[in-house]
Amino acid sequence: MEQVDKKITVFAEATPNPHSMKFTVNQQWAEENWETENIAQATRSPLAQKILGFPWAVKVFIGSNFITVSKEDWVEWDTLKDPLSDMIQEHIESGQAVLLAKAPTSSHNPLEGQEIEGQEGKTPHYSPIEQQIKRIIDETVQPAVAMDGGFIAFAGYKEGTVFLKMQGACAGCPSSSITLKQGIESHLKSHIPEVQQVVAI
Repeated sequence: MEQVDKKITVFAEATPNPHSMKFTVNQQWAEENWETENIAQATRSPLAQKILGFPWAVKVFIGSNFITVSKEDWVEWDTLKDPLSDMIQEHIESGQAVLLAKAPTSSHNPLEGQEIEGQEGKTPHYSPIEQQIKRIIDETVQPAVAMDGGFIAFAGYKEGTVFLKMQGACAGCPSSSITLKQGIESHLKSHIPEVQQVVAI
């Protein structure tokens, strides 16, 4: 994506997940969501490779204008926050890519990171109920979880059960089960009678 000619500012924000911190940038840097836990599979993101090179780094999630970083227990955010903010800012200001374009589907490269909701290859065909579920999640759930550095990917629907994948700060968050059951499940049930439960995978 073409760099915007303005000073880059990085805002570090705590999330409900004590292991994850959200770093918001004052420009859009990606047109998709992408996540990886493995430096060897992070070749699409030079920035993620840098972060995952540290022994404390567990996972990197890249959103449209933020990056959520998850850490090990043995290090505190008070130690990491400022140096990590500076590194992200320097990376962007140097003109290096945050997230590279996907390789063609015919490529023999190994899968790099985790693509969201069929973004790799053909677009999946959704049933009317699945389309309704996705619309509700995209319009009412995603804006709220994105504020906390998270993302909830629709993974499927079968016989009354909605399958979701928790990503970014949502993954491993102590409050994610409450969000899932009391928030998302009850909201979907109230709008779609066919939905009986929501399960995280």
